[in-house]
Amino acid sequence: MGVLNEFKEFAMRGNVIDLAVGVIIGAAFAPIVSTLVDNIIMPPIGYLMAGVDFSSLAVKIPTPTDPVLIRYGIFLNALVKFLITAFAIFLLIKAISVIQKPKPAAAPAPTPTEIYLKEIRDLLEKRTP
Repeated sequence: MGVLNEFKEFAMRGNVIDLAVGVIIGAAFAPIVSTLVDNIIMPPIGYLMAGVDFSSLAVKIPTPTDPVLIRYGIFLNALVKFLITAFAIFLLIKAISVIQKPKPAAAPAPTPTEIYLKEIRDLLEKRTP
């Protein structure tokens, strides 16, 4: 039973749960970023580069049998997707850290000694002309 209790304690830690939520949100966010990159961002960039479709960019290496294609355009699309996702996650974490910024703690209550010293000071100020 000790191992099961340790595992339960480990699994219920805040960091593990936060990680699981992050993975699930990231998985749900991936198709949105893919659609954004493939259909909105890359077509204008391809148009600006003389109508180049990035997904079809490749280097053909001739071989005696079939040519080998190195499709670096698909890699470029994936790189743009990664950068957009990383930037979005950065902005999300930054926003969360601003929201969760610890509030300054209130000044601690004065000790009885400090209270007595203030009372003595006030009495002395009243007595002096």
